[in-house]
Amino acid sequence: MSSLLRLATAGSVDDGKSTLVGRLLYDTKSVLADQLDAVQRASVDRGLSTPDLSLLVDGLRSEREQGITIDVAYRYFATPRRSFVLADTPGHVQYTRNTVTGASTAQLAVLLVDARKGVVEQTRRHAAVLALLGVPRLVLAVNKVDLINYDEAAFTVIAKEFATHAASLGYAEGSVLTIPVSALHGDNVATRSENTPWYGGPTLLEHLEQVPVAPDPHDAPFRFPVQYVIRPRTADYPDYRGYAGQIAAGTVRPGDEVVVLPQGLRTRVTRVDTADGPRDEAGAGSSVTVLLADDLDIARGDLIASATDRPEVTDEFTATLCWLSSSSLRPGARVLVKHGARTVQALVEELGSRFDEQTLSTVDSPESLELNEIGGVRIRLSEELPVDEYSHSPRTGAFLVIDPKNGDTLAAGLVGERLSAVGAG
Repeated sequence: MSSLLRLATAGSVDDGKSTLVGRLLYDTKSVLADQLDAVQRASVDRGLSTPDLSLLVDGLRSEREQGITIDVAYRYFATPRRSFVLADTPGHVQYTRNTVTGASTAQLAVLLVDARKGVVEQTRRHAAVLALLGVPRLVLAVNKVDLINYDEAAFTVIAKEFATHAASLGYAEGSVLTIPVSALHGDNVATRSENTPWYGGPTLLEHLEQVPVAPDPHDAPFRFPVQYVIRPRTADYPDYRGYAGQIAAGTVRPGDEVVVLPQGLRTRVTRVDTADGPRDEAGAGSSVTVLLADDLDIARGDLIASATDRPEVTDEFTATLCWLSSSSLRPGARVLVKHGARTVQALVEELGSRFDEQTLSTVDSPESLELNEIGGVRIRLSEELPVDEYSHSPRTGAFLVIDPKNGDTLAAGLVGERLSAVGAG
């Protein structure tokens, strides 16, 4: 079992996400004593009889009230069985872009709903985005079950509705779990609740500790975006020329045959350096410096890849965009595409489809994409880039669309037609 689980949370406003995350931190003893004391004092000042655990994670509340953009907050906690990195994303509909950011590397997502409201529009939108990004496992936390008197029938209706929606998005039955919880009182978060004798599944924390997750793609084709070219030019290293970055996928060893893209130059790896010295092997997620047998013209933004399973080098591709700007996207838009460490000029030639995450249907040839809409497009680049299908290599199949006028991020993009993978016809 993996010792680390990367997870993301998502949900509508006021579904109790901050309280749930605070409860996880509190119950796993991941809170400093002075933090807990401050929360207890603030809770007493508000006339509350129990600590308001949302205060442990809701430090951005004042910024939210001032209208300042909220980014993803990363929380770290651990149990004896596993360590966790949790991407806590805002619930407001205008922050869907943060859900994309937080879920982009998640192995599991916890999606909250209010037991009194059930599955709502934002729930379906978040589930569609999670499916689009290929998050392999979902937990639907039906929160505030105390406010419906722990009603099994109401919980069952919500669970069945979400199971149907998740199945339509392509999730297999065993990859989705629905849990009745009360983050406020701790029911089924870390401790099994006596108030839900009809629920026989694990608590949320038990599930997070036990769920199997796929490791980083060490067996995938090697992908290494070059971040820096290192040439110390010292007496000890007169001829040193290394290429530094983080391995996006696969494994590299001295002696491996590789290709440098987009140039298409073939060579061999002679050494793999790390902060702890040379290594015989390094896998996905490792930060390394790669030395090559030939003195090639390689720069930041180039890609070193497996010579036997290389990505396509192209100046045109189809992609799926999650549009994140209040300005509309229309055919003919001139944008920048940021792929890895390289940014190139691009033209959105065609809008092929728009996905309706509520009905799981598509509209062909839409006139535009609006804020938070998802669509299929065709993009032409000003120069060739080495790209993978997102389904083949997520870290080299993802890109950003940027406004060339002001540098704002306009969209998150996935190479390939992903809409068919999330139930669209």
